[in-house]
Amino acid sequence: MSSNSYRNGSSIGRGGGGGAMKLENHSSKYSPSSSSKSKVQPTASSSTSLRRSSTGSSRDDSTVSRRVRVAVRLRPRNAEEMVADADFADCVESQPELKRLKLRKNNWDSDTYEFDEVLTEFASQKRVYEVVAKPVVESVLEGYNGTVMAYGQTGTGKTYTLGRLGEEDAADRGIMLRAMEDILAEVSPENDLVSVSYLQLYMETVQDLLNPTNDSISIVEDPKSGDVSLPGATLVEIRDHKSFKELLQLGEAHRFAANTKLNTESSRSHAILMVHIKRSVKGRNSSLSSENGSMALMGKTLKPPVVRKSKLVIVDLAGSERIDKSGSEGHTLEEAKSINLSLSALGKCINALAENSAHVPVRDSKLTRLLRDSFGGTARTSLVITIGPSPRHRGETSSTIMFGQRAMKVENMVKIKEEFDYKSLSRRLEIQLDKLIAEHERQQKAFQDEIERMALEAQKRISEVELSYADALEKEKLRCQKDYLESVKRLEEQWKEKQEKHGHGKVKLGPSDDGIEQKSNRVPPVLFAPGEVAEIKQKLHNEILLRKAAEAEIDNLKSQLIHWKQTEAARNAELLKVRKMLEDEVCQKAKLEEEIEMLQSQLLQISFEADESRRNLDRGMGGNTPSSMESLMPEVKHQQLRDSGDGEKASVVKLFEQVGLHKILSLLESEDADVRIHAVKVVANLAAEESNQEKIVEAGGLTSLLTLLRSSNDETVHRVAAGAIANLAMNETNQELIMSQGGISLLSLTAAKAQDPQTLRMVAGAIANLCGNDKLQAKLRAEGGVRALLGMVGCRHPDVLAQVARGIANFAKCESRASSQGTKSGRSVLIEDGALPWIVQNANNEASPIRRHIELALCHLAQHEINAKEMINGGALWELVRISRDCSREDIRALALRILKSSPSFQAELKRLRVDYG
Repeated sequence: MSSNSYRNGSSIGRGGGGGAMKLENHSSKYSPSSSSKSKVQPTASSSTSLRRSSTGSSRDDSTVSRRVRVAVRLRPRNAEEMVADADFADCVESQPELKRLKLRKNNWDSDTYEFDEVLTEFASQKRVYEVVAKPVVESVLEGYNGTVMAYGQTGTGKTYTLGRLGEEDAADRGIMLRAMEDILAEVSPENDLVSVSYLQLYMETVQDLLNPTNDSISIVEDPKSGDVSLPGATLVEIRDHKSFKELLQLGEAHRFAANTKLNTESSRSHAILMVHIKRSVKGRNSSLSSENGSMALMGKTLKPPVVRKSKLVIVDLAGSERIDKSGSEGHTLEEAKSINLSLSALGKCINALAENSAHVPVRDSKLTRLLRDSFGGTARTSLVITIGPSPRHRGETSSTIMFGQRAMKVENMVKIKEEFDYKSLSRRLEIQLDKLIAEHERQQKAFQDEIERMALEAQKRISEVELSYADALEKEKLRCQKDYLESVKRLEEQWKEKQEKHGHGKVKLGPSDDGIEQKSNRVPPVLFAPGEVAEIKQKLHNEILLRKAAEAEIDNLKSQLIHWKQTEAARNAELLKVRKMLEDEVCQKAKLEEEIEMLQSQLLQISFEADESRRNLDRGMGGNTPSSMESLMPEVKHQQLRDSGDGEKASVVKLFEQVGLHKILSLLESEDADVRIHAVKVVANLAAEESNQEKIVEAGGLTSLLTLLRSSNDETVHRVAAGAIANLAMNETNQELIMSQGGISLLSLTAAKAQDPQTLRMVAGAIANLCGNDKLQAKLRAEGGVRALLGMVGCRHPDVLAQVARGIANFAKCESRASSQGTKSGRSVLIEDGALPWIVQNANNEASPIRRHIELALCHLAQHEINAKEMINGGALWELVRISRDCSREDIRALALRILKSSPSFQAELKRLRVDYG
């Protein structure tokens, strides 16, 4: 089965205009009306939707009410219709600029319907993707569930829109391939996971297109959350775009198709592509601290990492058909009956949701069970309905249009699905514990080795000192004995010489059995000379001194021995201390293990509390109001609870009448953040109605809103307050009050800090309203309003750029009027501030609101000759030529033509370039 063309053999041409309009962050209410007869169609204008979007929702940021967005795509006539219907006009007339579609009943009467987007037969595949699917894909990447679905008669181009592979021409790629390209470009291969299932619902059985043998997959619903899953389906992890394209080719080869009168290759099953995305949230990992080389777990700040799980579902529904027109017979007839029954069940569910019925028949078909989250659930849903131009199939075209109109009334409660990744945290804790244990064991081993080395070194040094001391002692003892014997010998010789000299007998001194034996007569004292006695005394004194020195040396060696013994004792004490430290380390290790067990139990407790909180949120109990709230809040809460019990939201007008404006404004100064946010949303709702604006300003509401911009750091407060100020700024008197109270400076500062495109859109809308006041032009530029407006073009969000373009057009119009009246001279402020390059670049922008305002701004700038030179050098002349020829608005086209003919500079340049505009 080929997916490279329409089922009936025709193709959609490329081209077309208009830009991709992203889905807004609010839901709009629609009421049934028709231009000719009573028809179900939306009537809320874009400006009303813009004002009401600033109010946001009373719920938290994770749950937002969003309406199902519906676009209609018209395919061109195929070859058969060109022949068969050659004499008949198309039954459908598209008005893409007004987002309207006319269905002709006859040559005189027609029904008009409004959609979120009207795509003509010339719309390119890229534009279809950007309008229908890209906002949903962006939401899925942020953590929301999303659904993109195609509905229509067989042969109108559903499979071409969703599943075209673009093998012959890359520009023909369908939504499935383009969505996966954007997803793979945003996810991180290291931290994120993208996996795909491809299924078909055939004859009320769910079959796996990636594994044809798996032909009966059961649908499982979570009783707590209501989530629908298919546990038996094949789940393939996607790493690159090539593998995904091969997967789609494999699935298309297994899909059921048949030849009917309406389509040569008619899909006989509903194809469902499920893309599961798991992304880690940065900046919310668990924290561990380190101090003095030891790792300690910080229990109070320990948080498990957070992951966001989202799912993108792309549904290619089988075409609805009439049996008599399709010519189905036999098994093909049974297939057609099954298809029509499942589509009928889907239509009943959408009718029940659109009418707020108490019972929605979800279980009537497996298709409605699979799409339970897409209609009335938590997914952000976009629906593209496909129709053909043939008047023969007007009934089927009307039925398809009415299906889309009813779907536009369905609202989903979109919310982010975040989970704590306890397994990842547990793995990281186990790895950290292993590292700590290994590090502790390494330190303990190194410490023990150092102790053994120090003990061996001390023992070695003690042995060396003891040996050295024994050797020195022995040497000193031998030396003293030798000196003693030599001294005795010398004394004996001296005595002998003296005896011989004086002849007084012999005296012999020496060792004997009794000590010293003396054999002589006593020498009379008078025989010794005084000098000899003194010499002997001196020698004896020297011997005594030597003896004392030897004893001192011995005492020194003894003291050294005592010192080494003390050192050994100290080292033994240190060894005992080290052993004690080791024992303490063992105890500390045991405490760490106990602490880890305690942390694991805390993780289990946190998991239990998280599950409890999730269940409470699912039951609608997500918002908690502090008990210390002002006296007004119980009344508001009571009113909301009473209305919600009846299935409807509390009316802001009713609250205004029952509570009073002054009490509501007093809550803007509350210390409780939730109270302030709730109050500013109520004020913004009131400011959306022109009848309340004067009362709000008189009661000081404008001053309170400006004070909130100055003092609050909450971007939700900034967004809602800026939206309320933008509504008040539509009144000229209020514009002067805003400027006198420094409002433009506060709005400029808010724009510089804002990150959310919707906040920037509100700020840009407020500044754009101020730009339309002739009296405020000079002050608006002096206080940075023009610079802030031009600075917001970096956001690139179409809604923000549309407001910036409107502000530039208003400013240029006031400048032009002032120059014509003679109150202003010189070049345009916009040109001096560098806005001209951006204006020229977006003069042919695909988004019609941006293009229309920029074209008007260019015409106002070109009205004055002093701006002509810069506009010629900047390329604006060629845009004026294009506007004078191709602009969709006749008044702007005529204005551009008149300027080109009346400006001497422009005429000279056109003449030089040989362009005839005389």
